[in-house]
Amino acid sequence: MDMIEVLNTFNLVPLAELEVGQHFYWQLGNLKLHGQVLMTSWFVIAVLIVASFAATRNIQRVPSGIQNVMEYALDFIRDLTKTQIGEKEYRPWVPFVGTLFLFIFISNWSGALVPWKLIHLPSGELAAPTSDINTTVALALLTSLAYFYAGLKKRGLGYFSKYIQPTPILLPINILEDFTKPLSLSFRLFGNILADELVVAVFILLVPLFIPLPVMILGLFTSAIQALIFATLAGAYIGEAIEGHGEEHHE
Repeated sequence: MDMIEVLNTFNLVPLAELEVGQHFYWQLGNLKLHGQVLMTSWFVIAVLIVASFAATRNIQRVPSGIQNVMEYALDFIRDLTKTQIGEKEYRPWVPFVGTLFLFIFISNWSGALVPWKLIHLPSGELAAPTSDINTTVALALLTSLAYFYAGLKKRGLGYFSKYIQPTPILLPINILEDFTKPLSLSFRLFGNILADELVVAVFILLVPLFIPLPVMILGLFTSAIQALIFATLAGAYIGEAIEGHGEEHHE
């Protein structure tokens, strides 16, 4: 799908290029990599590394500036993880859930705040890493591996007893549930971020002045919500795997 061709049929002058389904690849031997996704992902990782370094290089007893922001983010992530996993088990999972939240949050906002469209590539175009299905599927699969690991570490092979609870008749449904979790995580995040970028791009093409601004502000809000939803569900799945099917997180 090429929006430029559609607009040219109506003799409209394009102000931004919008293409879906075209990618910029790096060829390494027989391996083909999505170069545009790697570049934007490395940008997000670099932002997080620089922010972490700036917040910790001169730690003050009374935080201010970037240190205050990072400490607030850490407290928020710690509370989120504790709520979903439980007070007894949450500490080892704070780095994982926090990394998911911060990476998705910065990735989503980069799509709205960074003018990626000004950087021209031989094919395709740069965008938020989370607007590519490969990124969201990878994050969802990491979440699946995390909650399988959490369940096996905590409960051993008894973890697999959940598939026949409360009755063995539900075995196929319980197995299917583990396949639908990463699918729902990945497609929810991918669909929302891609839709937001498409809506903003279309508004910029058709009404380039003030109307896109409220849509962009709304996109920032929904992008933050999507990061929160992903991290919350990841924590909930890990907590469920640790505590077992049908058990409460807090005794």
